[in-house]
Amino acid sequence: MASAIIGGLLKQGTPVARIQIVEPWAEQRARLQAQFGITAEAAPGATLACAGLVVWAVKPQTFREAALQAGPYTGQALHLSVAAGIRSDSMASWLATERIVRAMPNTPALVGQGMTALFARPAVTAAERQMVERVIQTTGEHLWLAQEEQLDAVTALSGSGPAYVFYFIEAMVQAGTEMGLSREQAQQLAVQTFVGASALAKASSEPPETLRERVTSKGGTTYAALTSLEQAGVKQQFMRAMHAARQRAAELGDEFGAV
Repeated sequence: MASAIIGGLLKQGTPVARIQIVEPWAEQRARLQAQFGITAEAAPGATLACAGLVVWAVKPQTFREAALQAGPYTGQALHLSVAAGIRSDSMASWLATERIVRAMPNTPALVGQGMTALFARPAVTAAERQMVERVIQTTGEHLWLAQEEQLDAVTALSGSGPAYVFYFIEAMVQAGTEMGLSREQAQQLAVQTFVGASALAKASSEPPETLRERVTSKGGTTYAALTSLEQAGVKQQFMRAMHAARQRAAELGDEFGAV
């Protein structure tokens, strides 16, 4: 996500000199410097005192340590976190500020097609929300949530969602090759089918159930496929999997967010 946000800001016209990167891992630091031409620091320091917005693109298990290191330099900044699970109460304690926005993006942000849900603590002003929107809009679409706990559901749905799509594409490609197509043919057909179906669902005012029914003639090929899926309980298993993802998101907050 850090790469997606940095790349989006640069495409938007943000000068390189206005972006600072802190990356403790030498290999990743060198890659970011080579990719974007931005000098990256190994640890937070006094230069962060000039930051108006700090974006936290860190793993949940390292957030507390990173926040405690950077906090003394970032008291004046608005904070935007894209870390899964870590609740804003924990961030506020570690960073000694109430100006915090939590975001749950997804990986299509890398190609400007991301979906990001946002939650702001009450201390975040309308102008600061707009600042966050300008950053996130460089990676795709966004929506604001009224309740922070909804982010766990977002994590299960759109945050982890690209993996579900890739999983189904993987299955479709494998089935296609078993039925005599080349891997390249099967992948092209599967990927474009998801792209086209998603575009149709987005453009249509009708619910997905109606769109599905319109391509499912009783006794036809689609009907045979969907009947097989229903008999195998695929929908229920898939929904159960998403509930497991939501539960894990909540557990991350408990596990790594202790004050």
